[in-house]
Amino acid sequence: KGAGGWRDRDDLVIIPVTTAMYRLLGKDYLNTIEVEVQNSKLLEVAQENIKKTIIKRHKLKKNNEESFQIFNMAEIQETIQSTTRTLSWLLGSIAVISLLVGGIGVMNIMLVSVTERTREIGLRKAIGARARDIMMQFLIESTVMTLSGGIVGILFGTGVSIMLTTFMGWTTKVTLSSVVLATSFTIAVGMGFGLWPAKQASVLNPVEALRYE
Repeated sequence: KGAGGWRDRDDLVIIPVTTAMYRLLGKDYLNTIEVEVQNSKLLEVAQENIKKTIIKRHKLKKNNEESFQIFNMAEIQETIQSTTRTLSWLLGSIAVISLLVGGIGVMNIMLVSVTERTREIGLRKAIGARARDIMMQFLIESTVMTLSGGIVGILFGTGVSIMLTTFMGWTTKVTLSSVVLATSFTIAVGMGFGLWPAKQASVLNPVEALRYE
């Protein structure tokens, strides 16, 4: 079957449990057993019946239940879901902070661009460019900048996902909705943080801009 994850299935041998107990492990008892119920609604009833059966067969006292443990997969699943929710909030917070930092960086870059291109802006206004034309130009530039970074990030994430699936055997999936959401966020960041520099550029006085050194 080939390798998957950290395990090569070609190196596995399936033998009877009794053979493994007596020949390999040298014991005649089981450490664990797994029980599957057909309906999740019967889980608590099955757990209670298993507990009674173990107490009866091993002749344990009713108050001596600490000698064995029963793990309920529903409880484990709830713990996993709770941990997943916490991690999702944590990663979401990190993403928001990253977007804010990146947006501030974009705004600073655009402000520097406005300063360096002051004479260009003045010249464009002198030959008839309107304030909204200047504003739209810088908004488009900031949006293209963030969108380019977003596309690079999406391609990088997709590549990492493919590598994890190929080499680690993990099941990963890049959905269209996540790509659309990421793209929308990058456009919003570009427009939001590029608005102030674009506004600054649009209100420049053409005469003063042409005199700028």
